[in-house]
Amino acid sequence: MYPGTYAAEAPDRIAAVMAGTGETISYGDLERRSAQLAHVLHEVGLRPGDVVALLTENSLRALEVFWAALRSGLYITAVNYRLKPDEAAYIVSDSGAAALIVSAEQAGTATALTDLTPAVKLRLAFGGVIPGYDSYEETIAAAPDTPLADAPGDALTELGRLAFGFSRDTIYLSPGPIYHAAPLRCCGAVQALGGTVVMMKRFDAEQSLRAIQDHRATHAQFVPTMFVRMLQLPAEARDRYDTDSLRVAIHAAAPCPVEVKQKMIEWWGPILLEYYAGTEGNGMTVIDSATWLTRPGTVGRAIFGTVRICAEDGTELPAGQTGGVYFERDEVPFTYHNDPAKTRASQHPDHPAWTTLGDVGYLDEDAFLFLTDRKAFTIISGGVNIYPQETENVLALHPAVYDVAVIGVPDPEMGESVAAFVQPAAGAVPGPELEQEIIAFVKSKIAGFKAPRTVRFVDELPRSEAGKLMKSELKARYAR
Repeated sequence: MYPGTYAAEAPDRIAAVMAGTGETISYGDLERRSAQLAHVLHEVGLRPGDVVALLTENSLRALEVFWAALRSGLYITAVNYRLKPDEAAYIVSDSGAAALIVSAEQAGTATALTDLTPAVKLRLAFGGVIPGYDSYEETIAAAPDTPLADAPGDALTELGRLAFGFSRDTIYLSPGPIYHAAPLRCCGAVQALGGTVVMMKRFDAEQSLRAIQDHRATHAQFVPTMFVRMLQLPAEARDRYDTDSLRVAIHAAAPCPVEVKQKMIEWWGPILLEYYAGTEGNGMTVIDSATWLTRPGTVGRAIFGTVRICAEDGTELPAGQTGGVYFERDEVPFTYHNDPAKTRASQHPDHPAWTTLGDVGYLDEDAFLFLTDRKAFTIISGGVNIYPQETENVLALHPAVYDVAVIGVPDPEMGESVAAFVQPAAGAVPGPELEQEIIAFVKSKIAGFKAPRTVRFVDELPRSEAGKLMKSELKARYAR
């Protein structure tokens, strides 16, 4: 359902609030402003199937753009504001965006995009003045606020209700960057059901706990790194905040180390809900805490699509054997924009409707999926496959480790060897002694061949704002 459903019943009902500043937008204003923007986009010629690009930090304006696009049948391309201008320009141009809406906080990149994206018809800036961009506020204020006719159906309602238990009573904390698909879609799903979104400017471990307490959040979504950061807080900080209002803590985006998840369940209770899916929408698994505790490490069973595990040659593998993770659908579920080679690479060699996100894992006898790592990051050492995630999981809560990444590095004897890149915790002293302690710790938990041969201490690891480890960048740094 669209915001107008709730605007008609209770126009002052809060649709979203910014944690920290207290800025709010009501359902009445969200309906009016998104309808006005939809008219603006229509007037410059955008029609269903066209694209509007958005460049912003976490802001309530992002939700207006989202609903304006959705009710117009447009695609929205949210651009990572941390990209360099050339990188952002490639995304805007490759998407075919006819409109570009930006935040004044991103003026540097936005100004550069003026010359780099000549095909854009409409440029709007909110929160301040940017040369070459019209005022977002003035432009939408001049547009009618009546809904466009023939708004497309809203698929978010069932997604939010069935997968995550969202309802009109939901107060949803969103600490992740809004340019990522999961935070943006989930915020939309909450509002499709009349709930309230609590958006953080950016993730901070202690401020997340404060936001749960202050806003009485019922639902929130995290990535495993965020759990680790909260667990690393001093006990007095964790105990300072009342998180009892939280009914569901959703997590995804990367496999969660078993020990991390166990500690979060001990702290918050059995409220963690994990899912495995991708922006591609080819399938989805879900697992609740009670079931997970009987099968630690699983990401659940499929709720749509059928999971198939396949060898390199496409042969389907039996339960317990590790291979590429595919979702089977009745028809090909997606194509990558302007990239037929990548699309074909995601498809099973004999069954194009079986598609993969590039992950490796296995099914148990009851069809519960366990992920081991990304195929691209598998280390082959002496002919043996080693999955870095397993080693990273062991080290995630080592007291001397603040952050860790494991990759394969060239080895003249073994082909590749296991290397751990560690950001030391406060007070830990990097050096040969700590390196040997870390290696011995891993060997005490898992097979010795999975332990790092070397540990390199770094000031910081490359992570996205959402907390995802960017291993490709780390590998590139190592190569340099």
